[in-house]
Amino acid sequence: MPSEPFFELAPYHLTLAIGGLVVILAQWLPRLVSRREPAAAALMILFGAGAALLFPGAAPMPDPRQTPLPWELMSEMAVIVALFGAGMRIDELGPLRRWRPTWRLLGIAMPLTIIAVAWLGTGLVGLTLAGAILLGAVLAPTDPVLASDVQVGPPHQGREHPVRFALTTEAGLNDGLAFPFVYLGLLIAAEGLSPATWGTEWLLQDVLYRTVVGAVSGWLGARLLGVILFSVPRGAVLADTAAGVLALAGIVLCYGSTELVEGYGFIAVAVMGLTLRRVEKDHAFHRRLHDFSESIEHALTALLLVALGSALPRLFVDLTWTHLVVALLLLLIIRPLAGWLALLGTDLGRRDRAVMAVYGVRGIGSIYYLAYAASHVEFADEAEIWSLVALVIVLSTVLHGFSVGWAVDRLDEGEGKG
Repeated sequence: MPSEPFFELAPYHLTLAIGGLVVILAQWLPRLVSRREPAAAALMILFGAGAALLFPGAAPMPDPRQTPLPWELMSEMAVIVALFGAGMRIDELGPLRRWRPTWRLLGIAMPLTIIAVAWLGTGLVGLTLAGAILLGAVLAPTDPVLASDVQVGPPHQGREHPVRFALTTEAGLNDGLAFPFVYLGLLIAAEGLSPATWGTEWLLQDVLYRTVVGAVSGWLGARLLGVILFSVPRGAVLADTAAGVLALAGIVLCYGSTELVEGYGFIAVAVMGLTLRRVEKDHAFHRRLHDFSESIEHALTALLLVALGSALPRLFVDLTWTHLVVALLLLLIIRPLAGWLALLGTDLGRRDRAVMAVYGVRGIGSIYYLAYAASHVEFADEAEIWSLVALVIVLSTVLHGFSVGWAVDRLDEGEGKG
């Protein structure tokens, strides 16, 4: 029997070692020049890509173009936890005028972004209409995971500057609100451009029913979980002793049950976070729950970013200069301009409007939407869309990650003067 080599580089163990090293370096290296870690996301992707080139046999995840399901499931869980956490961070919902920038970003900036990206997809990249609409829907939402540096602080900490409030609530709600456009792309891909056939069904089912059911389910789920945590039994409530895992189970229950009745689970968990935060709002459990869910969010995000980086050498095979032009137009012109136009007429200053308009970070949510679509319908332009979306995420994490520290400093300075 031939002896096996003593040092055997098993791909699985090599993947674990490289992944751990990448995450540690990405979190540690920025500390040499700054006390923040906003560049960690970009470094995890870039280091993951470098590791994949050096060790091609150590890819932690399969190619998303061929096997999208693992990407869908991992990114789905990361977004669920992030959306709930975004809702939990909001200490005060009122007054109602605080929400004006949020509604404008959701109702004006996001549709404008979808339309502009879809137009570029058909006119510049040469995508089919279904693929272009899907591309617009995938790239329109502000990511609740990677945008945390410009969001409000944890419960009871305050830091609810109008810019932070708007970006937190936008990121918490627009992932669910982008879903109707994902379904629109799927419908056109499956049935063609014939609104007379599927238009009414799309409006009533995918836009109205799923959105309302998601919001109602989130509210009911939060109220029921609030009773379990804070009210019954009155003498020994779970919130005084329970770990965050109990509430995390409630989040998963709310999301899963909402999806079972065909509602938007992303909207449900965001509304659940906002509503649960109002129950016994001064209780210390809210901070414990936020910290627990944030730890899970960070762990899942790190795994996904390293995995995305490792997939870049394969995804970028189909990359063209046209893709680069579209990505730069989205990040540097389309989103900033759409956000700026949406916020005209508000009482926000120029600096605040600029930060809201510019910092629409693209990330984990885009991975989920594209993997979800790829799991349900085969698109003719799927390889091109994956390449373009991956490029946008890389550029967004680099551009936003390395500049967000400066933007946050300007916000804090303005808040201090106010």
